[in-house]
Amino acid sequence: MIKGSISRRDVLKTGAAGSLALAVEGGRASAQDNRPPNIVYIMADDMGYADLSCYGRTEYQTPNIDRLATGGMRILQAYANSAVCSATRTALITGRYQYRLPIGLEEPLSSLGDRHIGLPSYHPTLPSLLRKAGYGTTLIGKWHLGKLPDFGPLQSGYDHFYGFRSGAVDYFTHKSGGPQTDTHDLWDNDAQVHEAGYLTSLLGKRAVSVIETYAKAQRPFFVSLHFNAPHWPWEGPGDEAESQRIRALAQYDAGSQKTYADMVVALDAEVGRVLAALDANGIADNTLVVFTSDNGGERFAKTWPFSGRKTELLEGGLRIPAVVRWPRGIPAGKTSEQTIISMDWMPTFLELAKTAPDPQYPMDGLSLVRTLEGTAPVTPRKFFWRYKNLEQQAMRDGDWKYLKIKNQTFLFNVVDDPMERANYKARNPALFERMVAEYAAWNATMLPIDPKANSGGPNAAQMADHFGVEPGKPR
Repeated sequence: MIKGSISRRDVLKTGAAGSLALAVEGGRASAQDNRPPNIVYIMADDMGYADLSCYGRTEYQTPNIDRLATGGMRILQAYANSAVCSATRTALITGRYQYRLPIGLEEPLSSLGDRHIGLPSYHPTLPSLLRKAGYGTTLIGKWHLGKLPDFGPLQSGYDHFYGFRSGAVDYFTHKSGGPQTDTHDLWDNDAQVHEAGYLTSLLGKRAVSVIETYAKAQRPFFVSLHFNAPHWPWEGPGDEAESQRIRALAQYDAGSQKTYADMVVALDAEVGRVLAALDANGIADNTLVVFTSDNGGERFAKTWPFSGRKTELLEGGLRIPAVVRWPRGIPAGKTSEQTIISMDWMPTFLELAKTAPDPQYPMDGLSLVRTLEGTAPVTPRKFFWRYKNLEQQAMRDGDWKYLKIKNQTFLFNVVDDPMERANYKARNPALFERMVAEYAAWNATMLPIDPKANSGGPNAAQMADHFGVEPGKPR
């Protein structure tokens, strides 16, 4: 066995609390009927809103994720907490706006020298609270919320971890730098491991193994499967030779629409393996499966009908696919127009697990249980975003969105005008001023922007050009 890998003994050893949750009279069948659902949360990296065939992509097919949609609910107005990676992951794991923690200000987290930035181990998290409720908790894939020895999945509530800690790695070398660098970044718990293979496939394979282990132990589980696909470097399963040519992971002469399609299709195949494992172990009926993305799409992504992409607070940078299936609790073949955001998943999962958030860290997200059941009406909500790059601000309130980029401000009706072309600021000044004031009041409750924080992103120049703004200079 690889050092640090999950075993049945590990599951049983950490399952004392879980055994209490299963002590239901009437034997095994009764326990199965009354236990809370298993949870498999699958998150793609940099996937555009329309990158799945069930959301409109026609250049390739994603039949396994589509099967989730036909068997459950497809959410049409899902938002990421940020247009970049680590900020959204902070919101997901805490259920709160990422701007409440220093790590949420980095956007995205990168090599920061002496800056000691990460998710604090004392902060209650989605996995730590589910673990207290008797769940086994495993993270497979991307972490990107701080480095060892002080920050990591095992320090923040996961029983097990298999994946990478940085923002991106090569799919074949598993390095966060070029092929000749000493940057290997594949871990089994806190032990570095060397395992040959295409990373998307390795992550899917481990997810299947973990699910089988939990199923045999008859223990409820939370598996968070955070794929690196389709994040750059753009390498499909047959591109191992290309991985030796790439000298920088974000190399922009790499990739193509064909390569991107291969990456998404490979990801879909691994989702299929996970669904097959749930079926084979007889636990699909009581397993909630979520598929979504951490932010909007990158270079080859399809974000139609929105404009903008990753690092931009335009809709294309924030809008994401979100598909949910739970045969025991969600009617099949449904769609929802309810606006939701990444930090909603934590209160949703906690409610389903029959547990509650830590009262000292109240949720900013809302439970989606009634929405998923189909018993709640569509309710207008307010969401807020900010991004240091180009001084971006945004707020959505019902159908309306306030957007600021440098010195330019906008008011859009994103339902009638999803491409954000018609500026209503002059036509509805009262609404515009109210939203600006509400944004300022909300922003005052968050940590101030850190002038030393990273605000990197490859698209700053393109976005500035789109709005006629020279980077670093007001119009």
